[in-house]
Amino acid sequence: FIDICFTTTTIPKMLVNIQTQSKSTSYTGFLTQICFVLTFAGLKNGILVMMAYDRFVAICHPLRYNVIMNPKLCRLLVLISFIVSVLDALLHTLMALRLSLCTELKIPHFFCELAHILKLTCSDILINNILVYLVTSLLGVIPLSGIIFSCTRIVSSVLKILSAGRKDKAFSICGSHLIVVSLFYGTGFGVYFSSAATHSSRKSAVVSVMYTVVTP
Repeated sequence: FIDICFTTTTIPKMLVNIQTQSKSTSYTGFLTQICFVLTFAGLKNGILVMMAYDRFVAICHPLRYNVIMNPKLCRLLVLISFIVSVLDALLHTLMALRLSLCTELKIPHFFCELAHILKLTCSDILINNILVYLVTSLLGVIPLSGIIFSCTRIVSSVLKILSAGRKDKAFSICGSHLIVVSLFYGTGFGVYFSSAATHSSRKSAVVSVMYTVVTP
């Protein structure tokens, strides 16, 4: 559901622009798309962490799985992820409202991304940049560290399994998840931390396709 919502915030508008050759968007629509992109990206981030924890419990503590991963805990994790994502999106959007935009308002991208509105402003963006790096580090690096820890424990447990068939099943459970995690976090960090992505609009657009279109 999150993947559907995530792609719906960007792809339909892009397809309309290609079809009609009209690539304009309102300022309200610009900020609205940023807000929804950040919300669903944050939710996807949270879900990937939950999936890693779910697989960790399933493989490392199989006999306690139903007790640990009970419906109440699952609902609580989703609720926390939703609240954090919405607050993060609103914080960045409200901070963007304080900026004054320059006269040249062309975005060399297929959707409205926070990094691009910071390039279009004539205001001082020091606070915005600090906020981007701080929040991206907290909501990106910490969850990714948790995923890596879970994967390490899973691999360690799987290697102790004597049956080849059970090893294959365990690795197949984690395979697609690890691919999505690699693409999502690798390209996501690339957009906000890589100097190449920051200075090259074409590279930034290509990298953004990976985590907005390919991973879903």
